[in-house]
Amino acid sequence: MSDPTRGQRASSFGRRAAEYAQHRPDYPREAIEWGLSGASGTPHRVLDLGAGTGKLTLGLAALGLDVTAVEPDPEMRAELERVVPSVPALAGQAERIPLPGDSVDAVFVGQAFHWFDAPVALTEIGRVLRPGGVCVPMWNYEDESVPWVAEFTALARDGARRPASVEDLREVTHPEFEPFEIARFRHGQRRTADSLLETMATYSKVIVAAPEESAALLGRLRQFLAENPATATGEFDLPLITTALRTRRR
Repeated sequence: MSDPTRGQRASSFGRRAAEYAQHRPDYPREAIEWGLSGASGTPHRVLDLGAGTGKLTLGLAALGLDVTAVEPDPEMRAELERVVPSVPALAGQAERIPLPGDSVDAVFVGQAFHWFDAPVALTEIGRVLRPGGVCVPMWNYEDESVPWVAEFTALARDGARRPASVEDLREVTHPEFEPFEIARFRHGQRRTADSLLETMATYSKVIVAAPEESAALLGRLRQFLAENPATATGEFDLPLITTALRTRRR
């Protein structure tokens, strides 16, 4: 499969906004609570940055937090407004956040921090975050300790290099922030072969590929799922690991 630019991939998700909202997994409550527990005081005002269609926004709002979402893509933002109408959804990006200084207690980032210009974004996050507040990037990944999942994700990568690892991003430093802490949480999503393929079709690499390339890849994945005993019939649980980073503003 051809290797599109990072910018093309980062801006591709709006083309599949409705499918993203329907098929991407949510985030476990314990991961969100772990992130919040790193703040000094009791966090209440929270920014969901790069909020997409609101997968993480929903979990933050469910805790009774005062949530604001910021998302650059208008199609993703429209889905967010549909899914979480109670949360203000603003146009903006990590490097230029449309909020005043020291206005939030926590900044959460679901499945998006690796797209940011990290040094610039952390400066801007530091501007809107009060001293003692926390920045909490998190990601859902397939649990590759499960053999069939490891085979499936290797096939899905189709020879492409692995994305930047959370361990690499953990090493990012900024003078306004303490070193990142890391925690992992077991998670899962009820899937069928069809819904898992719909999920894969929301990955940026698949979205931006030539139609014949993406169709061929999804065909190979469909064959794998049809032949794998764990996924061949009916519903199954897709094992996931939610990995969260946490850093406190000095």
